[in-house]
Amino acid sequence: MSTWSRFTQNRYHNASLGFSLDYSRIPFPASFLAEMEPAAQRAYAAMAALEKGAIANPDENRMVGHYWLRDAKLAPTAELTRAIEDSLAQIRAFAADVHSGRLVGSSGKAFTRLLVVGIGGSALGPQLVNHALGRPGADKMAVSFFDNTDPDGIDYVLAQLAGHLPETLVVVISKSGGTVETRNGMLEAAAAFTAAGLAFAKHFIAVTGESSKLDQIAIAQGWLARFAMWDWVGGRTSELCTVGLLPAALQGIDTDAMLAGAAEMDAVTRATVTTENPAALLALMWHYETSGKGLKDMVILPYKDRLLLFSRYLQQLVMESLGKEFDLAGNVVNQGIAVYGNKGSTDQHAYVQQLREGVNNFFVTFIEVLKDRAGASMQVEPGVTTGDYLLGFYLGTRDALSEKDRHSVSVTIDELTPRTLGLMIALYERAVGLYASLVGINAYHQPGVEAGKKAATGVIALQHRLVAALTATPGQSFTAEALAARTEGCPELAYKLLEHLAANGTVKKTARTPWFNSEFSA
Repeated sequence: MSTWSRFTQNRYHNASLGFSLDYSRIPFPASFLAEMEPAAQRAYAAMAALEKGAIANPDENRMVGHYWLRDAKLAPTAELTRAIEDSLAQIRAFAADVHSGRLVGSSGKAFTRLLVVGIGGSALGPQLVNHALGRPGADKMAVSFFDNTDPDGIDYVLAQLAGHLPETLVVVISKSGGTVETRNGMLEAAAAFTAAGLAFAKHFIAVTGESSKLDQIAIAQGWLARFAMWDWVGGRTSELCTVGLLPAALQGIDTDAMLAGAAEMDAVTRATVTTENPAALLALMWHYETSGKGLKDMVILPYKDRLLLFSRYLQQLVMESLGKEFDLAGNVVNQGIAVYGNKGSTDQHAYVQQLREGVNNFFVTFIEVLKDRAGASMQVEPGVTTGDYLLGFYLGTRDALSEKDRHSVSVTIDELTPRTLGLMIALYERAVGLYASLVGINAYHQPGVEAGKKAATGVIALQHRLVAALTATPGQSFTAEALAARTEGCPELAYKLLEHLAANGTVKKTARTPWFNSEFSA
């Protein structure tokens, strides 16, 4: 079959959405879609049950309702519908009060800066939207992020806010209110405001679950406002609830358009005719490329600078949802699809060399945006603009990969707007859910994340024991191995902790040869 014939037969196009999906460069056989149709129909049924309120996360006995966020009338109870609608009204009203100057900081200055404190889905989604849709110099608020518990990273952001804290609003996002990284960022931010002589509570907003630790702190300290975060919305699918909509609305982005775009894509991707459902087609292409076992990586190549963070956003959405040890029957399957990417055409000067000529362990998703910029472009040579070259690099790279039997799909949107970004978020949320059904796993829990949190708690507990042991024996020095024996800890962990504590002045280190015989003291 010619490239043109395959292109015309294997491309989904929806003019009303301003969207298309070209899956013609995935060389699946003619029989593939028919063979997968029974599994696809089961996936549609599972998705329909999820949207009606079925318990989709049995580990925590929770529903999964991020689809209701953009069409509240689909929620299974009137109470949930009202909660969603009330939340959207609260976001709009609060943003209007901030923008108008009716709400001001503790020094009486209007808010012009926004600091978002969160991690994982509580940061990746807002960062994506901020970068994709922001208009430097025209945004109603400039946005910064604490998205880690790295002291140097926190200092970097605070340096950018130096002199602007009186006009800075802080949104602290944590569903449970107990996420340590976010708690640490909150405490660092509060300390910075206090050091500047400002009453931080009059600058702080909580986005959290009702009665959570964070909710209780916000009430006790008299924070400026509190917004709901529901247990039926996972962090990686939370961009279109308060988590993402509040920062976007404060920035001045049209959040109603984002929701409308997501709702439009949701409507299309409920189709049970597979060739009319772009999310299903995308999930099926993933299945073909990875043999339904994650045997290939997914490389995301957006040919749009503003979508640079889309690969990071999808990294969490895909890998946290699909990276599972067990299937629904309890069998060990070690599922998942690794995701990485940067942007075109930058990647052509980075790792496309390996993609074309190295190990063939991946498939590519190209993302194309037809409209180059808001205005007209100059010509960099007769009849050719910078945007024309960008398109040329995308098409040339796609062909160069195809020549070497490297496979790809291409997602195209007419232009990048709040509506089309909402549409893209909804597309991938649905594709992930459908793929999970195809391979028989639960996309909506994350036991591996919880395991990492528990392990970190154990490390901190050992640190406390090490410091206590040294403090109790002033004037004495110990090797890491000796201290580990005293504190019932692992010698390797003890050494790493002591080395870090010494570098930051908490304990003293006397270097010895060999290095593992170095001694530590209070």
